[in-house]
Amino acid sequence: MENLLNLDVIIECDEVEVSGFEAPVMHIVAEPDIRLFARIFDTIHEGVIVSNAENNIEFVNPAFSMITGYTREEVSGKNMYMLYSGLMEEPLYRFMWHSINETGRWQGEMANIHKNGTSYVEWLSIHTLKDEQGLVSHYITIFSDISERKTAEARLVYMAKHDVLTDLPNRVLLQDRLIQAIIHAEQEKCSVAVMVMDIDRFKVVNDALGHLVGDKLLQEAANRIREAVRAGDTVSRQGGDEFVIMLPNIVETSILDTIALELLKVVSAPYFINGNEIEVTTSIGISLFPSHGQDGDVLIKHADAAMYYAKKVGRNNYQFFTREMRERAQEHMAIEKKLRRALERNELCLHYQPQVDLRNGRIIGAESLLRWNHPESGMISPAQFIPVAEENGMIVPIGEWVLLEACRQNQAWREMGFPEITMAVNLSAVQFRQKDLGEVIVAALYKAGLDASGLELEITEGAVMQDAEAAISLLRVLKDFGVNLSMDDFGTGYSSLSYLKRFPINKLKIDQSFVRDATINSDDAAITSTIISMGRNLKLKVIAEGVETAEQLAFLKQQGCDEMQGYFFSRPIPAEQFARLMASARESDGQWHYDNYS
Repeated sequence: MENLLNLDVIIECDEVEVSGFEAPVMHIVAEPDIRLFARIFDTIHEGVIVSNAENNIEFVNPAFSMITGYTREEVSGKNMYMLYSGLMEEPLYRFMWHSINETGRWQGEMANIHKNGTSYVEWLSIHTLKDEQGLVSHYITIFSDISERKTAEARLVYMAKHDVLTDLPNRVLLQDRLIQAIIHAEQEKCSVAVMVMDIDRFKVVNDALGHLVGDKLLQEAANRIREAVRAGDTVSRQGGDEFVIMLPNIVETSILDTIALELLKVVSAPYFINGNEIEVTTSIGISLFPSHGQDGDVLIKHADAAMYYAKKVGRNNYQFFTREMRERAQEHMAIEKKLRRALERNELCLHYQPQVDLRNGRIIGAESLLRWNHPESGMISPAQFIPVAEENGMIVPIGEWVLLEACRQNQAWREMGFPEITMAVNLSAVQFRQKDLGEVIVAALYKAGLDASGLELEITEGAVMQDAEAAISLLRVLKDFGVNLSMDDFGTGYSSLSYLKRFPINKLKIDQSFVRDATINSDDAAITSTIISMGRNLKLKVIAEGVETAEQLAFLKQQGCDEMQGYFFSRPIPAEQFARLMASARESDGQWHYDNYS
């Protein structure tokens, strides 16, 4: 430091942004107070090295020692070359010095080695100082250890391309590899195979033994699948209990039969998890490039169709994609094409199913249910077109239309003088991932003129648990705004009770699969009773859907369920019929009665 002080100057520091941290740019100015100079360099968190024209080190600050492990005494007078790690390619060093000589500065990432031998990544900035004759007198090197940031970035990149539960590649990484495999196959005149696998009756395991056991089963199945395929194959998890395998460089398709049979064998072997012996099987669908599709999306779609056919013919088998399946896929595409014009042609409409207070029989709400009345095909089932809409993204504009129309209709009924009810609207998992979903909901309420308390959003467990923390944040905003929130199909998803108590919901909706057999199946009765009790303890309303018989209704009343909806009271009906239904209301001895218009 003494040589630098003899210049009778200090270096004045202006802050500039340098890729993630602020680094000082140096200007030589006259300054009698040298102590200020020392305090500045002793305080800043970036390492600073001052070297002379020969690049011999004259000064380092304390942060230098903290980052590199070398003391001031160990480096003083030594050439900067002693700090070069050799971890970077030689052309980078040549480019760096070329830039410094030409422009007077250089900055960028550099790998380096700590005194103890460990490597780290630094962001490095080198500037030149010139004397009165314009010759370089010193080099100022400023650097910061960014190893933690780089590690975090690498982890985020890895997580973005891998499944959290199984550590397998996810859809993003699979698509990347599939694209490369297809390009290679075109060049080498070979094939690429895609296998879609689905664990048969996995839901039964989840329902009977819990999601923890189900998750461990998926992890074990993933390991078995990975070991059963070739080294160059990609095994990915797409979500739930579905796996997709990409097999490149297929010359003889007979190898696919061998691999598929091995997969059926390894997956069906018993699993021993938490004291439980579990046996499951799998169904596999197979498609081939180029005969079954020219790109990854089509190949996966066709393999998926083959997998569903494998389930249809008995499960625990594999099927190749066929012409018949292609015809069904074409029908799927035809629905997609028609659906794209359904909104602009006003072919969509809503029907409404009453929700009834079990204590007094009064209609207190309605669920809006989407219908499609095509001018040529007639009424198309939601089971046919909603999965298509979710797959191609059309569910977003359709969902916005449903939300606005349902709010508008509820406000219209209120203006007609009917009792105020809540309007339940289903949100799909795709809609729930919209970044502007909150704004869309508020806009719909504003346009319809409906108070937020008149809207109830039904959200499935699966949609919420895809990003639980973000979901909690959004739901709290909606709840604070006054919107009612209902957990739909409760008991069929994979949520955690520890999360459930954090969700700011108003209501649990018991799935109809439990209600249907609650009076004849002890397991379904126990599940239904447990959900009702849980709701009561969490101070949530509980509504049962799919109520079709007087026996089911009596059971729900006995268990203390709050509300119901189902064919026993009314089918989903158009708005005009719903208005007539509410107009027919009459009260007797504390109980409400309505004419049946369904």
